[in-house]
Amino acid sequence: MKNPILTNPVLIKGKGILFLFLGLLASVLLLMEQPTLKVAFLLIVAIWSFCRFYYFAFYVIEKYVDSDYRFSGLLSFFRYLLWRKGGH
Repeated sequence: MKNPILTNPVLIKGKGILFLFLGLLASVLLLMEQPTLKVAFLLIVAIWSFCRFYYFAFYVIEKYVDSDYRFSGLLSFFRYLLWRKGGH
């Protein structure tokens, strides 16, 4: 079964809000479980690092490394890393 492409602007915004809500909920629950500055700092670093990795995967590679590459998700990025032209 082929995945349908989400094109409805209201649903796209709703999906973004859902991701934000889930991230905030998970962060709050984690900090309630271990309310320390160390845990808060590590959570911030983890979130920031994953955001930067995602930016790297979809923007930096396409704009600065390989202009033929078109990002279509993290799985496509990992496939690109494993089977890209030239092997480096």
